[in-house]
Amino acid sequence: MDLLNTLVDKGLRRELPTREEALAVLATSDDELLDVVAAAGKVRRHWFGRRVKLNYLVNLKSGLCPEDCSYCSQRLGSSTGILKYTWLKPEQASQAAAAGLAGGAKRVCLVASGRGPTDRDVDRVAGTIKAIKEQNEGVEVCACLGLLSDGQAERLREAGADAYNHNLNTSESTYGDITTTHTYADRVDTVNKAHAAGLSACSGLIAGMGESDEDLVDVVYSLRELDPDSVPVNFLIPVEGTPLAKEWNLTPQRCLRILAMVRFVCPDVEVRIAGGREVHLRTMQPLALHLANSIFLGDYLTTEGQAGKADLEMIADAGFEVEGAGEVTLPEHRVTTGGGCGSHEGGGCGSEAAESAGCGSHAGGGVCGTAASAPAVSEPRTDLVAVRRRGAGTDLAPNA
Repeated sequence: MDLLNTLVDKGLRRELPTREEALAVLATSDDELLDVVAAAGKVRRHWFGRRVKLNYLVNLKSGLCPEDCSYCSQRLGSSTGILKYTWLKPEQASQAAAAGLAGGAKRVCLVASGRGPTDRDVDRVAGTIKAIKEQNEGVEVCACLGLLSDGQAERLREAGADAYNHNLNTSESTYGDITTTHTYADRVDTVNKAHAAGLSACSGLIAGMGESDEDLVDVVYSLRELDPDSVPVNFLIPVEGTPLAKEWNLTPQRCLRILAMVRFVCPDVEVRIAGGREVHLRTMQPLALHLANSIFLGDYLTTEGQAGKADLEMIADAGFEVEGAGEVTLPEHRVTTGGGCGSHEGGGCGSEAAESAGCGSHAGGGVCGTAASAPAVSEPRTDLVAVRRRGAGTDLAPNA
């Protein structure tokens, strides 16, 4: 297929595909799916070999959020029955992180619900970062605390944080459909604050709420322009009690096409399969490893994930290997020059203005546009959605 040959060539050169090419990936047929995976897999292997980076989530503060993100089980007025607790103590968070690190994770993601941290909250998280790093030499720590105020990113960096996550989630044109308590521009501002403070920026998207292909391409191109080092791709987990509980718009095939499109647009960036892979990719998860080079190990913030042991077996059976603590995730040019995933050194990632931002510190969400060409709707698999009742905030052992 000429399209795929062109996209592979561009990916190996870090050249931005055209919007038409990105849309064409999403429009490919099921008969062409393995060809799409194979092509994007060439780009993935060129930049990341067969390594899979493992990340582990610790939910520092669950529920109790004043924001109204439609996809989120921790939203204002939620009736989801999730665990609700205020800030974990540093030793509790360190203990929770230890389980994931013992399972092979090299990055711990510290997440707290809410609009954004107070200065006192930043102090709390700084203590938690210190506790984790004292116990685990070389561990990467990513904070995900919501919207940042001036100076807070710098304080997190000084405390030892390596990265900051703040997802764009959706296209700017549909952002107001999923959240009214903050704006798209607020999201972009926080990602830029993380960049400016010298933190590795982590920002991604959420698919699965009936969004159009154009919406998906819009947010991925905006991400490329913002130039994060890692791009988590979440697939909506339709949790009962949220406004989007009835949204089951994804098939395993569509998830794979979305991941392939992200890989072609941001070829040399850590693409992470985040919330919802077990729910929507299901038995096709091993194929997704040919597209993404990073996953979350074990459970998510408020829902259960695949058993950590099963994750490790899946990686090995698919012919991949867990990335070691001493290995550098990103290609050398991104580490040594700060260069983006675009076709020029030291710069941003694309030719379009970055006017997009995203939606929250929570994994799992989606886009609210009207689908231009609706994909086949997946049958609801509510049996795969389970509220987390173990790990952080409980007395039960975590899944790692």
